Amino acid sequence: MNIENWNLDMPVAGLGPYDPQNIFARILRGELPCNRIYEDDYALAFHDIHPRAPVHVLIIPKLPYVSLADFTAQASPEQIGGFFKAVGAVAKQLNLEAPGYRILANMGAHGHQEVPHFHVHLFGGRPLGPMLVEF
Repeated sequence: MNIENWNLDMPVAGLGPYDPQNIFARILRGELPCNRIYEDDYALAFHDIHPRAPVHVLIIPKLPYVSLADFTAQASPEQIGGFFKAVGAVAKQLNLEAPGYRILANMGAHGHQEVPHFHVHLFGGRPLGPMLVEF
């Protein structure tokens, strides 16, 4: 399967169940390629194939969690700390600390979560503007 053609148009529920065939699970198993930039015992980071900023990286935990809600409820304190240390390490590696960056985690349909595997987006490389459009 070509990763470029993966259909991510439909938001998913953030409360499970975990789908072991989701695109990130397949990347973790080595079934699909990614442009890997960081990996440790807790996380894998790679460039988004549809970037929304000059720097747009996805950081995923190595264990199967559907969303932030699932991750914070089920992961050990060591896993949670290790994951967020990895997010910081990636930002530092990409020289984003001085100019600044944004992290984002979508959860569920209203949050427009597209992959049922918890992940954060790391954006940077230019001023990013306000978080949300005013309503």
